[in-house]
Amino acid sequence: MAALLISTNQNRHIPMSHAASTFRVWCAVVASTLGAFMAVLNIQIVNASLADIQGAIGAGKDDGGWISTSYLIAEIVVIPLSGWLARVFSVRNYLLASAILFLVFSVACAFATNLEQMIALRAVQGFSGGALIPMAFTIIITLLPKPKQPTGLALFALSATFAPAIGPTIGGYLTENYGWEFIFYVNLVPGVIMVVMLWASLDRAPMDLRMLAKGDWLGIVTMAIGLAALQTVLEEGNKEDWFGSDFIARLSIVAAIALTLFLIIEFRSDHPLLNLRLLARRNFGFGIVANFLLGMALFGSAFILPIYLSRVQGYNSQQIGAVLAWTGIPQLLLIPLVPRLMKLFDVRLLIILGFALFAASNFMNVYMTVDYASDQLFWPNVVRAIGQALVFTPLSAVATAGIEEQNAGSASSLFNMMRNLGGAVGIASLQTFLTKREQFHSNILTNSISAFDEISRNRIAKLAAHYLSHSVSDQAAATHKAIVTIALKVRQQANIMAFSDTFFLMGAALVFALVASLLLKKPGQLSAGGGH
Repeated sequence: MAALLISTNQNRHIPMSHAASTFRVWCAVVASTLGAFMAVLNIQIVNASLADIQGAIGAGKDDGGWISTSYLIAEIVVIPLSGWLARVFSVRNYLLASAILFLVFSVACAFATNLEQMIALRAVQGFSGGALIPMAFTIIITLLPKPKQPTGLALFALSATFAPAIGPTIGGYLTENYGWEFIFYVNLVPGVIMVVMLWASLDRAPMDLRMLAKGDWLGIVTMAIGLAALQTVLEEGNKEDWFGSDFIARLSIVAAIALTLFLIIEFRSDHPLLNLRLLARRNFGFGIVANFLLGMALFGSAFILPIYLSRVQGYNSQQIGAVLAWTGIPQLLLIPLVPRLMKLFDVRLLIILGFALFAASNFMNVYMTVDYASDQLFWPNVVRAIGQALVFTPLSAVATAGIEEQNAGSASSLFNMMRNLGGAVGIASLQTFLTKREQFHSNILTNSISAFDEISRNRIAKLAAHYLSHSVSDQAAATHKAIVTIALKVRQQANIMAFSDTFFLMGAALVFALVASLLLKKPGQLSAGGGH
């Protein structure tokens, strides 16, 4: 990172971190965070339109999930590689190449004609876009001085928390009004702006291709295999009945062996791919734990809410987007104010308050009914938005305070990888939990209904009489339709109760994150910087 220098006539060799207020430095920060925003946005924006994409390219419901899975696998593999690749090819070359490839393959995805093409294109899009996330974080914590880092991290928070919240809104609107192809075309205008800004703000630096020969290749291979296998298990496990599937069982073994070898290699290597010893530092270690749990709830809630609105309320993608917009709009207004709040209050208090509000927003949804829709979700979504906005920037600042420049790449990779991995674990856990709880509540409710029960018989008789008077002429058909109606009502209630339980689980995970944040120490650099 020290190779990133400001090109000015007066001081050509001063590191960027010593002149962070210059226009070119902030161009680099804004451009890189814009890239991170688009990379994260492309997870949720595609998920919101997955059904339309599957229909257009002839993919089955089960196979269509690989459109998202391939992107996520490539993204989580490249994140820990990015710091090393930036040192090999230089930050400028690596960022520009990743940004350009991301745009090219975004457009290419819109022209995919079958599932195989879409999976391959999404994988390359994820590999190039995934690099933009940790590189933006690294630029912020390396090039900006401590007093300016909260502002940079606030910009980055827009990609980490605002992008998942607003993704379904954008995806639903574009799909309903213009077609699914436009969820890929939407990357073009901001993407071109990003490339131009990066081109203008980052100086050329020599590549160090000799590092390829000295690379931690055993670590890279075991990490890539382990993370790819783990991500696949998490994405496909619920659909494949977890360890009831030989495919999932074998992949789980591969992931366990590969990741164990990766840990052993990294701790023994003189030049590891990632400096895992950073996890022993109190703030970074507990920050990682809190960030992992944040990822579980952040991506989990972005996953659960659309399913609830679709399955229980029958909303289309545009209606779902309108509801979820209220988890994004308040963040857009509040996140720019967070750096000022960090100067006025102990940053740990902001983290605790943020987690408390985020947890509360989930607990507000534990008593859902059949009428629980957009109006009832308004305040929980607003509270959730405020909590997310408050927590991310202070948590990032506290966790990475005191990280040396030579460890910035590892810190950025670990911090962002663990949030994404938390999201994958959260979604997989919530999928399974939701299914099991729906089955549990369905069994309880079904057992309370019996043909020998007078209340049940009366209910069936009233419904049958209603159908006989409204279009059904046969008594047996009317009775059958009444029974089916009751069964559907039971399933609907079981679903609602299962979703309520799921929100409670997310709230509980955030309480644990709050406990982890209580163990953070106030970093001296931040408190000193806050006075500037």
